Amino acid sequence: MASENIKEVVRSKYGEAARRVAEGGRGEGSCGCGGGGSAIPCCDPISANLYTLGEKAGLPEAAVAASLGCGNPTALAQLKTGEHVLDLGSGGGIDVLLSAKRVGPGGKAYGLDMTEEMLSLARENQRKAGVENVEFLKGEIENIALPENSVDVVISNCVINLSADKDRVLREAFRVLRPGGRFAVSDVVVRGAVPADIRRNIELWVGCVAGAMEEREYRSRLADAGFEEIEIEATRVYGVEDARQFLTAQGMDVDAVARQVEGKFASAFIRARKPSKPQNPRPGSGQAHADKH
Repeated sequence: MASENIKEVVRSKYGEAARRVAEGGRGEGSCGCGGGGSAIPCCDPISANLYTLGEKAGLPEAAVAASLGCGNPTALAQLKTGEHVLDLGSGGGIDVLLSAKRVGPGGKAYGLDMTEEMLSLARENQRKAGVENVEFLKGEIENIALPENSVDVVISNCVINLSADKDRVLREAFRVLRPGGRFAVSDVVVRGAVPADIRRNIELWVGCVAGAMEEREYRSRLADAGFEEIEIEATRVYGVEDARQFLTAQGMDVDAVARQVEGKFASAFIRARKPSKPQNPRPGSGQAHADKH
């Protein structure tokens, strides 16, 4: 599928998700994989139970309901008071609002999203939460609407896997980070070889749109963008039973493919750091991209 088509599929799915939440529909953990205006609860094992009761207690119900991620990057990123944080693909704003609380009034949390419906929902959630050190920006994660060296931490929650140009996303994240800044995202990763036809159906379940990277590929692309200290930590490994309902609906014999699927897909927390000192630029690297700005 061409990159522009992928982008429109993502925009449509998440726009519809925002509209349903704004109208009081669809609860937390349902990703809208189904058609005809009703969601198949295919992503429940992925999106459910990511936030503590304490975290959710201080947020508008719509911010929680619109959470479609695969992790809790704000809890794992170890945000510090006064830092500036950017959330790529901020959706209904749950991770931005949590980040704003963690960095305090002296810090700031930005949310970037390309979907007008999600931005509208996020800004309303910000108003209800009474959080001032937040700014939601309209834009694409492949073209971040911030200057270079402007944030301390880049977070994201199961969004980079949806991009058709992941290298550009990682270069852009590198560009906007200050020297020594941290990349700390939750994303879906593939662990080992999976036959292409099976992988496609599993990826549709995992992210509603195919695109998850293999662990080694993720590391390699981060390094090519200029990052160092790269770590990938699995936070939730999925088994065949998690995907049984969805795969059966796709016409697959789940038991026949179980061995090829079990444990091969996981939500992971991906950490990396922008070097404190400039590196010699490499062809296609994030530093070379940054030097053009």
